[in-house]
Amino acid sequence: MKKRYITGYAGLRALAVIGVILYHLDPDHFGGGYLGVPVFLVLTGYLVTNQIMAAYRNQGYFDIKSFYQRRFKRLYPPLIAMLWLTSAYIVLFQRNLLNKLYQIVASNLLGVYNWWQIFNGQSYFERFANNESPFTHLWTIAIDWQFYLLWPLVMALLVKFAKKRRNIFWVLVGLSVLSALEMALLFRPGQDTSRIYYGTDTRFFSLGLGSAMAVLWPFEELDNRFTQKDGVILNWTGLATLFGMLLLMFSPLMNAQTAFPYYGGMFIFSFFVTVFAAVIAAPVGIWNRLMTNPVFNWLGSRSYEIYLYQFPVMIFFESRVSDLADHVTLYRVTEIVLILLISEITYRLFEKKRYTSEGIRYNLTKLFQWPVKLSKNWLKTAAFFLVFLIGSGGIIFSPLAKADNKDGALIKTINDNSKQQAEMNKKALESIKSSR
Repeated sequence: MKKRYITGYAGLRALAVIGVILYHLDPDHFGGGYLGVPVFLVLTGYLVTNQIMAAYRNQGYFDIKSFYQRRFKRLYPPLIAMLWLTSAYIVLFQRNLLNKLYQIVASNLLGVYNWWQIFNGQSYFERFANNESPFTHLWTIAIDWQFYLLWPLVMALLVKFAKKRRNIFWVLVGLSVLSALEMALLFRPGQDTSRIYYGTDTRFFSLGLGSAMAVLWPFEELDNRFTQKDGVILNWTGLATLFGMLLLMFSPLMNAQTAFPYYGGMFIFSFFVTVFAAVIAAPVGIWNRLMTNPVFNWLGSRSYEIYLYQFPVMIFFESRVSDLADHVTLYRVTEIVLILLISEITYRLFEKKRYTSEGIRYNLTKLFQWPVKLSKNWLKTAAFFLVFLIGSGGIIFSPLAKADNKDGALIKTINDNSKQQAEMNKKALESIKSSR
């Protein structure tokens, strides 16, 4: 069966990254935008598991080494570029963020940043001006890396011992339900939710549901499976699930600091995404066409770069303006333009173009040769080398940087003042009661 490319998934990624950006720009009005992340996770689970199962069906084995190499070449260069470019900016313009920079970079390169955030008490929802990390959003990239590393091994065990598709499907559904139950059991009202928000185990259900769909609904085998009547059913199913997704994204129930998202809300949303993705994958119906257009294709193809750079741009830009409240629309548009521009540049530099070790060595050799020729390639190599040097300097010497405690002092002052005010109110109330 000839492999098909599901163009509509670019549209689904586009909607996801739009939701995440709107949430980070204005969480008060787009409180469900963070649900773009489960969309990415469901698609990752589906596409990776589909690839693995297709390999076992067609050739009897899955080439793990080749899979790791492809993932590394596709995803690591943009991540490394973002880490070093952001580190260089911190060194030059925002040194209050140098503290623990080496740990942040190392944990991202090792794919365990979400656990570093958990163990270092870095909350996703506490935001204080001039001291917010531009790396906070990278927790989901770490979960992806852990999935890429471990999932081929997990699927190899399932193929060997569960054998039948039906058995593998129900194992994956069971693991997904257990993950959602763990999230619900670990949730404590009034306590910080970072542990369950960042945890690989508590967010697995999105990946697991996508993986289960890949076993049940392999898109290479869908071509001759449907009648015209099935297309009508799929059209209505797609409408219902998309409506459910949008309803949850814009519902106050899905405020990430309330209970409902952790008591099944995110699981329900991931289920809607899984069914909608299955509808898009089908060769009949209207949804693949509706989710395919030049704008969605452009955003979807660059969604990785857009996701990487959206948070640093927002953090750095907003730390440089003092009148954000006076020009909200103008500044938001400016931030979006900067995000898209930087994403396009990095997409062309690191995703469309592949670099080899031989090519890198050759360019570095030319960089220091005499006489120097100021060609386009020389200037690009010089810029890369300069960013690498400055960023590396910040990473290496960041252990010497002291934590910026001005926001902590401010919070302490606010808390002390609140306590004093409460005591004064209590005494005043007692005085009024005694005078009666």
